[in-house]
Amino acid sequence: MSGRRRAAGNPLALAVLAYLMERPMHPYELGKLLKQRDKNNSIRYRHASLYMVVEQLHRDGSIEAQETVRDGQRPERTVYRLTDAGRAELRERMRELVSVPVKEYPQFEAALALIIVLPPDEVAELLRQRHDALTERAEQLRTFVREATDSADVDGLFLIEHDYRLELIDAERRFLDRFRERILAGDPDFGRFWRQLHQDRQAR
Repeated sequence: MSGRRRAAGNPLALAVLAYLMERPMHPYELGKLLKQRDKNNSIRYRHASLYMVVEQLHRDGSIEAQETVRDGQRPERTVYRLTDAGRAELRERMRELVSVPVKEYPQFEAALALIIVLPPDEVAELLRQRHDALTERAEQLRTFVREATDSADVDGLFLIEHDYRLELIDAERRFLDRFRERILAGDPDFGRFWRQLHQDRQAR
């Protein structure tokens, strides 16, 4: 399997294969399920890209057509099911994603690497704004999890990515607090060249 390009090489393809483990479905039903389970916050996708991924998985033999159905006056829809090869591919890829850390390149990390271009006082204010935005996002996530748990008998496993996201937000907020405090404290051993650079620019 390692000698060919993986069909399940992106998160949306993995989601399709994972959902087809539950039962055979047509692409429209898969899209509804992604929306109902709020997976658009974890998996980037568009309606058109979902159909493209389904076609690719079908070509690669990871899924196969089970039947064609018609619901009233709506167009015919092809119901797909997972193949043995697709199930093996899904599990292999998932084992890799869970066990092997991969270096990612978040935009905020890139901004931190170049933070010297902005004056320290401005950075302190921008960090406060980011902290406020993250606090609002965390509250929205907690509300979603609480409502999902209260409105139905939802297994916590299906909300686990939200728990992970909340942990990341909380960790980032702590970092923002520490970074901002170091800027405002004027520690002579922290950001000396940074402050001097912008003082010289203001003086010119």
